[in-house]
Amino acid sequence: MNETPPAPPAAPPSAPAIAPFADRTASGPAIPLGLFVFTLVYGGMTVLAGVLAFKQVRLWPTTLAVESGIFAFLLLVVISSTLAQLYGRAMAQKIVWWGFLPLALSALLMQLVLALPASAEMLAFRPEDLAAFERVHRATWRVWLAGPAAYIASLLLNIWLFDRLRGGRAGEGTIGLMLRGAIASALSQAVDSVIFITLAFYGEFDITDLVIGQVLAKVALSLVLVPFLITFGVRAARWLDRRPGA
Repeated sequence: MNETPPAPPAAPPSAPAIAPFADRTASGPAIPLGLFVFTLVYGGMTVLAGVLAFKQVRLWPTTLAVESGIFAFLLLVVISSTLAQLYGRAMAQKIVWWGFLPLALSALLMQLVLALPASAEMLAFRPEDLAAFERVHRATWRVWLAGPAAYIASLLLNIWLFDRLRGGRAGEGTIGLMLRGAIASALSQAVDSVIFITLAFYGEFDITDLVIGQVLAKVALSLVLVPFLITFGVRAARWLDRRPGA
């Protein structure tokens, strides 16, 4: 009697494809892609704001001035408001607190680089560049100390105002989002300007024009530019979250 030949062994199951930033369990994505991307940008802006702050830019055609870190800091406001809108106030506040980590690491690395000896090539052929680098970055210790104080006070205030102005309204339109972003940003940025400039530059020169210029510039940009950036940020984050495999 013919016997049925045994069935060939089953092929081992192939490893499932792993989608970026996703958890293949019933719990769904471990972290939304929009949140991941915006958090990366946020960390970079916290470091860049302190570096740019050393240069003051004149607000033509007036004699008023603004420290250049304002441009990176406004992006921090936009990102924190976007995170609060989409992922909740608690998540946005958590990102703000963790923003101290790149600030601290960058400050420690700057001190390490300043302590290390320059190369023979730089000493021989580019002493002016070395002197300029050390002069600028050795003088930024007050900026590095003032930045976190203004940073935490203004950004937590921005998130709180942005969230409270929303109230319990559901289905808010674009205009409501823009108004909340403008008001919260304008008030928090005025507070940021006074804290930062006083701690960073008081006693080095007359800070009157810088304070006035900084407050006016930040309030104006908050009212004119920030609402549109927040609207764009919310749409961009939602688009990232909807991407396949996100």
